[in-house]
Amino acid sequence: MPFRFTRTTIADVLLIEPPVFPDQRGFFMETYKRSEFATQGISEIFVQCNHSKSSKGILRGLHYQNRPKAQGKLIRTVGGEIYDVAVDIRIGSPTFGKWAAIALSAESKRMLYVPAGFAHGFCVTSEDAEIQYMTTEEYAPDLEYGLIWNDPDLGIDWPIAKPILSPRDRAWPRLRDADNSFR
Repeated sequence: MPFRFTRTTIADVLLIEPPVFPDQRGFFMETYKRSEFATQGISEIFVQCNHSKSSKGILRGLHYQNRPKAQGKLIRTVGGEIYDVAVDIRIGSPTFGKWAAIALSAESKRMLYVPAGFAHGFCVTSEDAEIQYMTTEEYAPDLEYGLIWNDPDLGIDWPIAKPILSPRDRAWPRLRDADNSFR
């Protein structure tokens, strides 16, 4: 049974539904198969896997890494539920400044692929949530940047009005003022 890939409102951001095989013991699923992802244009090699846990109301993002360590991400929720957002920051792109959002949950087992050239963030909508995501480049703190979560030029429709933010996430600039190497 193959993965099912669905383009979001931004064609380069893909919703991925893995094949799940439930039985009386639980379930089995593949979360990544390079050959199938490559047929959908995701040919990068994933080099790092991260795992985070957050409580309800926490918003992480909107983060990205500039070149030469720009990261593509494959995100999945292994506990709870999140509202996951990708913002196109590729200057000159027909969808520059547009965003796509998907609810991801442990129950649905859906994943989101966010290519390099996008800022990424999520907020937790369940009591808590655990997220695993693979990246196509290793973390490079000197190349990490971000956008303010509530940039009025973006108009992201977050499901929470007053999120809990880190000091760093509170201080990111708007897209129009961001350091951005994507053309």
